[in-house]
Amino acid sequence: MENLVFGPVPSRRLGRSLGINNIPHKVCSYSCAYCQVGKAVNLQVERRVFYSPDFLAAQVEKKLNRLGANEIPDYITIVPDGEPTLDINLGKLIVKLKSFGFPVAVISNASLINCTDVQADLMNADYVSLKVDTVNPATWKMINKPYRELNLGSILDSLEAFSKKYLGTLVTETMLIKGLNDSEEEITNLARHLQKVRPELAYISIPTRPTAFTNIYAADEAALAMAYAVFSYLCVSAEFLTGYEGNEFASTGKFADDILSITAVHPMRMDAVMQLLAKSNVPESSLNMLINKGLLKNIEYNGNTFYVRTFKKLKHGTN
Repeated sequence: MENLVFGPVPSRRLGRSLGINNIPHKVCSYSCAYCQVGKAVNLQVERRVFYSPDFLAAQVEKKLNRLGANEIPDYITIVPDGEPTLDINLGKLIVKLKSFGFPVAVISNASLINCTDVQADLMNADYVSLKVDTVNPATWKMINKPYRELNLGSILDSLEAFSKKYLGTLVTETMLIKGLNDSEEEITNLARHLQKVRPELAYISIPTRPTAFTNIYAADEAALAMAYAVFSYLCVSAEFLTGYEGNEFASTGKFADDILSITAVHPMRMDAVMQLLAKSNVPESSLNMLINKGLLKNIEYNGNTFYVRTFKKLKHGTN
């Protein structure tokens, strides 16, 4: 079983975030071209049971009890390497996690937001981030590669309806990909829809880690500046989400456990890994051993070396 609780990790949105991996590896409703954890292994939209909320809460409690005073999270964040709303027990899980006294965030691709039960579950969260990369169905299929039964129009309408009912902090995130959704027309049409959603912040991001598909490149600086200008002109509060989040990863002193749990959903840059080695007081050979065992691999991306977790292919229906 993969690591289900990881971090805390530095988050560009949430400060120090303790991550919850409530979905098995790459069970998702999208197979996004830019995904940092690889192509979807099991593409689906049916909500079902994956892990018991009681079991996940117990894992969180164990993790919290091991953290030092300077590692206490700002948020407990449900951010698996699949789509979190596929978990039919998501609402129950959120309630259990809130009992630890920390605000709970959910990072979702928004694909199931048209389901009334998904909306009801998300109402329990303190912070919800929903992906909106485009309002163009053709572009959506190229970038997000959705499950065949999904309908972008229904998702967009439901996102607007949800935003009018949700009382927590709602943000959106748009990943700009060079040559796909970074034109002025694409961005203007998206901003007009976000006018109706009225998120607290509309994050504009670019891929900063290795992507699932080749020939996927970040939009350039000119496109980012144009997107920010268009969002601002249309009164959509925007902020870039393009910088490196830092190296302040928590260490329990067990280097192998720490790096495998973090890289399961969050690739780490080489300098961050070196700092984690130092915190754990273990030699670099411990890192090389994980690579030699096939549990970890390094990838060159944009002039940086990243370490990512490797996974065996899951069988369909595996819990």
